[in-house]
Amino acid sequence: MAGNEIFNRSELLLGREGMEALDRTKVIVFGVGGVGSWCAEGLVRAGLTHLTIVDSDRVCPTNINRQLMATQETIGQPKVEAMKQRLLSINPEAEILALNMMYTEETAEGFHLEQYDYVIDCIDSLRDKCDLILRTTSLERPTLLCSMGAALRIDPTKVRLTEFSKVQGDALARAVRNRFKKAKTFPRRKFLCVHSEEPAMENHTGGNIVQEELQFRKVQTNGSLCHITAIFGMMLAGEVIKTEKRTCGA
Repeated sequence: MAGNEIFNRSELLLGREGMEALDRTKVIVFGVGGVGSWCAEGLVRAGLTHLTIVDSDRVCPTNINRQLMATQETIGQPKVEAMKQRLLSINPEAEILALNMMYTEETAEGFHLEQYDYVIDCIDSLRDKCDLILRTTSLERPTLLCSMGAALRIDPTKVRLTEFSKVQGDALARAVRNRFKKAKTFPRRKFLCVHSEEPAMENHTGGNIVQEELQFRKVQTNGSLCHITAIFGMMLAGEVIKTEKRTCGA
């Protein structure tokens, strides 16, 4: 990657050692929707070249308002395949592994999380999210970064990156903690979460969104906007970049 002119501005800021650190870093992103898609692109545009993206969904029309790879042309395509093509159009030399599958307790072993430097959780399912958190924090190597609830918010100035146990006012974080307490099983190490301090708004009624998304295996719909989900995703990407720069002393 060194010498590739598309990363000239990245190298001016991060230095050669910082770019080499990114080039060595291996990241897996679970969920490439409104948050994960922006995270993936932020990483690849910065210079990351080893990225695995995981999602079992296909692009549907209601994704277009907030998901990076969702356009009129990609409707019906597997999200990971549409995202992979976009990422390769940015850097054809990147190694992008697109897994069109779902993370669950049953499929978890097949992802070999210990091979990665970072596990980024952008999963909506509470059960699967909790399993990924517990499984990743039981390992020594991967740094875990999580996305909490980006829906039902409109104020970008309220988005924060906080250690999980200190997150307040987020229904998803509360549900995750409650599930851990009920099972009496807890993460073995601390991890950071991106979340919003803005109180959740309420959905307006009307429209045909729920029925439309059910065709693509969606069972719950909340209003959400690109400027919030993108900030969530870019904050996750930024934490990877910042940490690698700090680690290598660049």
